[in-house]
Amino acid sequence: MRFASLGSGSSGNALLVEAGNTRLMIDCGFGLRDTVRRLQRLNVEPETIDAIFITHEHTDHVNGVVAFAGKFQIPVWMSYGTHAALSGKLDKLERLRTFDSHATLVLGDLQVQALPVPHDAREPVQFIVSDGAHRLVSLTDIGASTPHIEAQISGCDALVLECNHDLDLLYNNPSYPYPLKQRISGRFGHLHNEAAAALLAAIDRSFLKHVIAAHLSRHNNHPDKARAALAQALDCAPDWIGVADQDEGFDWRSM
Repeated sequence: MRFASLGSGSSGNALLVEAGNTRLMIDCGFGLRDTVRRLQRLNVEPETIDAIFITHEHTDHVNGVVAFAGKFQIPVWMSYGTHAALSGKLDKLERLRTFDSHATLVLGDLQVQALPVPHDAREPVQFIVSDGAHRLVSLTDIGASTPHIEAQISGCDALVLECNHDLDLLYNNPSYPYPLKQRISGRFGHLHNEAAAALLAAIDRSFLKHVIAAHLSRHNNHPDKARAALAQALDCAPDWIGVADQDEGFDWRSM
């Protein structure tokens, strides 16, 4: 089982996961040409993607899904609430599927478990993907952790974890109005570095082989700050923590 990111941040998100003969994408937030270009960097042909799973309806997660999935005839899965929130925007998708936010789906060699999360969207989820031997958790776009989230992701082998902002950088940023700062840092917004570290410290970490800081704000965070916060929770060197950036994502990692 291996995984890679096409890019992560407010300008677009997409994560690839594959095992055996199955390859899926989580979110498709880049335009058609940009998605194809980013896939080429990972030596992936679009036609080899078996399904796209959408976390929620925000533009940075769905911007390219209609054009990309339509062109390459890829099935698209999303929660009932996300489908309702995107009503009228998905008419061109012929292979659209919906699921409950607690569903577990089997797609070829991969099992995909939806995980409901607090975020300012209609029925947002994140995903736990397993090949039967290993579990990858993609956990971004959440405002706060919950006991259910921590119970479900404990003991995972790889964790792509939101570290959206540094609180001091956010609240000292003169370009962001105060209501926006409140929304970003609120319970239905995004995790700041220390909140991500606290979540990490609360779960069983004994099987962790990969931890990736993701969805970093260009204006309100820095990779070194995210790495330092997560490294403290893990009692490891900051360099061990990976970072998914907006432009390059990260290359393939194997379990």
